[in-house]
Amino acid sequence: MSRIGKKPVELPSGVEASVSGQTISVKGPKGTRDFTATDDVTLSVDGNVVTIEPRGKSKRARQQWGMSRTMVGNLVQGVTDGFKKELEINGVGYRAQMQGNTLKLSLGLSHEVNFEVPAGVTVTTPKQTEIVVEGIDQQLVGQVAANIREWRKPEPYKGKGIKYKDEYIFRKEGKKK
Repeated sequence: MSRIGKKPVELPSGVEASVSGQTISVKGPKGTRDFTATDDVTLSVDGNVVTIEPRGKSKRARQQWGMSRTMVGNLVQGVTDGFKKELEINGVGYRAQMQGNTLKLSLGLSHEVNFEVPAGVTVTTPKQTEIVVEGIDQQLVGQVAANIREWRKPEPYKGKGIKYKDEYIFRKEGKKK
């Protein structure tokens, strides 16, 4: 039995869900998102509760049960609160700034990096050394943050680079004479 799958997804006030076939659409204050479940699970909406049940006792049905419940929960959280990833930039002369739909990064390279922000995600720079990625799609927010971090990953000796705000960088000791 899936402990996650057994829990129903509560819909807060202002959020509506509708099921057509294997697709569930969730509409909330921040927008609309949909998810298409596999044929191994059954989706149902009763008032302000979404329940997911497996079809059969197969291993795949049990796997899809918990995963589908988590995906529906993420849809609800996305249209109500949204998702957010915070990045920090460490290093002398390393900075970031937004210009229109482009994130300009100075990362000690011979050129300035211009990162085009995709649709569905908003990127802000409250300080020159902070980047905040927000949106209603958890996968897209995480992927954009990972793509930005990829330009200069934090190195273990001085900790220079782009890191997540809550990330711990394991430090190494330098060479000794």
